[in-house]
Amino acid sequence: MPKKSNLQDWVKSARNMMRLEMHAGAKWYLVESRGRVKLEVRDEGKYQSRVLNYEWSNRGLHEAARRTIEIYKNFYSESGDKSLDKSSTFVENSSSRHEINFEELFADFKKFCPTASEQTWNKSYVPVLHKVQELLERSKGKPQDGLELMTLSLEQWEQGSRSRQIARRALQKFLQYAVIRGKLSKVYAPVKMQETLKRKRIGYALTDAQILQLIASEPDKKWQFAYQLLGVYGLRPEELRFLVVKDGELWTMYEKSMGGTKGQKTEPRKLAPLYIKDGKGLVDWNLLERISNEEELPPLGQEGKGGEALVTRLRRNKTWIKFKKQAEKLKEDLVPYAFRHRYAKVAHSRSVELGLTIKDISFVMGHTSEVHQQNYARFIPDGISDKFAKQMVA
Repeated sequence: MPKKSNLQDWVKSARNMMRLEMHAGAKWYLVESRGRVKLEVRDEGKYQSRVLNYEWSNRGLHEAARRTIEIYKNFYSESGDKSLDKSSTFVENSSSRHEINFEELFADFKKFCPTASEQTWNKSYVPVLHKVQELLERSKGKPQDGLELMTLSLEQWEQGSRSRQIARRALQKFLQYAVIRGKLSKVYAPVKMQETLKRKRIGYALTDAQILQLIASEPDKKWQFAYQLLGVYGLRPEELRFLVVKDGELWTMYEKSMGGTKGQKTEPRKLAPLYIKDGKGLVDWNLLERISNEEELPPLGQEGKGGEALVTRLRRNKTWIKFKKQAEKLKEDLVPYAFRHRYAKVAHSRSVELGLTIKDISFVMGHTSEVHQQNYARFIPDGISDKFAKQMVA
């Protein structure tokens, strides 16, 4: 038997769950009866009771509380006729999986998320929503409250990972939506979860020499062309398919979601080259002319999958694998954005020479100054190294 203090805690929790869903002054009680849960109702001077098929335990009592809420709603409906036996039988004979039309609920919620693209919806929302459905359609062992529902729904994602963080935000948004609209019980209202985020590993920036080696190791000329563009213009992999020449200048027409509540997206932007250097100076691959002449780029798969196509290509490249090991020694990650990281690093290293501000660099890379500083602050010169270097010329 649990200690009295613990017993009081979980009995109080179950009673609070019921109180949230019932009218003020409702005299509905759950008590113990020979190790089972007994429901007692006093309404309009009439006493009614019924033993429910749940054991007297923490989980059993909370499951009984949820069932009692359903009985309560039917009891005061026109069909319930304020008969406890009649309402209990009706609820018990109703399949729990038909109480909530999840397909309809998810479709309504999707309309509530206009900024989520089809890809984002399928990747960030659908997996965690289906887990919620699975948990709430259980005949026994349903989550007791919002905290347990969220904890169980997020189990498949590693604690502290970025993917778990995204799933948690989607889950909180859904539960808030469903509870406010009366589709889910108030006991499933989302809660704040304290999690320790994994320290984000720094993205490795390819050097000019490494990009040249990577190009030399690539047998396919279409992919060579892609690597050249990625390095010189600091492109996102997906932007390769959206390149056009306007008035003699290279533009990307790619529009990336900014995650705003009103569906804000980045605008098409003019690109600025930061040429790669070899032992003889700047390398000019005539990229603008080749795009203008519609030179063919490699297949990038369906729209939105450009990054995945690049990953698939690079992971088979022995030179890339070698660079990846070098990055790991520095506790950094070599990812397809390494071309873009190179662009940011070079832009900042030459900012004084070229008269570039953070705003300038952010603009040509297609994001806000805030986002830029969050991701590339390590490349922004702080002047400290320059001060120490003065001793060599003093």
